[in-house]
Amino acid sequence: MNESPSSYRAGHVAIVGRPSVGKSTLLNALIGARISITSKKPQTTRYRITGILSEPQRQFAFVDTPGFQTRNRSPLNERLNRAVRDTLAAVDAVIWVVDAHRLTEADRAVATLLPSGVPIVVAVNKIDQRKDKAALLGLLAQISALRDFAAIVPVSAERGTQLRELKDEIAKLLPRSPPLYSDADLTDRDERFLAGEFIREKIFRLLGEEVPYATTVAIDQFEERGALRRVRATVYVDKPGQRAILLGAAGAQMKAIATQARADMERVFGGTVYLEVWVKVKRGWAHDDAQLTRFGY
Repeated sequence: MNESPSSYRAGHVAIVGRPSVGKSTLLNALIGARISITSKKPQTTRYRITGILSEPQRQFAFVDTPGFQTRNRSPLNERLNRAVRDTLAAVDAVIWVVDAHRLTEADRAVATLLPSGVPIVVAVNKIDQRKDKAALLGLLAQISALRDFAAIVPVSAERGTQLRELKDEIAKLLPRSPPLYSDADLTDRDERFLAGEFIREKIFRLLGEEVPYATTVAIDQFEERGALRRVRATVYVDKPGQRAILLGAAGAQMKAIATQARADMERVFGGTVYLEVWVKVKRGWAHDDAQLTRFGY
């Protein structure tokens, strides 16, 4: 924390893109820790979360954001989009993540929403899945024609390919500043928040297409005593039928979700976790401004 401001660079960097391009996977890979939840389903991320990476002479505060929703309109999605816009207004640089397979209309819609006064680095993700290198070069040319970017870097967040090059390009754009966070910090979120996200991640990973999007998680109680945590959580769904699916036969599905979530908590928190999860119906929560505020959206 004693680096000279004249040589040290530090700043906030937003990670944005349409759903399913690998923003959260990229954040976790950049900081070397799993703090942002991931699944193969789009729009898993709902909350803004900052991952902090401290390296010699530079510190990155990477801000993961929900996927910019340009099609489906709802009070929840409007709030998620607002969170992205608010983030873009308060960062020093932006990473725009694009899937290496193609540039979609949704990508182009996101490009029109990127701020004009903030430098943008394009991370073309999942290059490990793209075998046709000539087609990849064509994609890079399409992206380059959209506007002036500070850099375009092909990467694989899953395999860690060219992440060093990506960080080097971003570091050039950060202001000269002393560190913004302690060297020991990995995120700006506390364990209570992470506990809720680990539960929500398992719901997305273990259930089908519909139910995860109808759920939200509230942490009702979080007690920490040394290396022991006691966590009581409620999963809210929109309909009774969704509750039945979430519970499963004799509660087996919810038990599997809670068991996997507890294992993640113990790994990240470094101690024993006693986890209790309830499932309740809260009709229309995703369309009710008061409920959305209550759940932190």
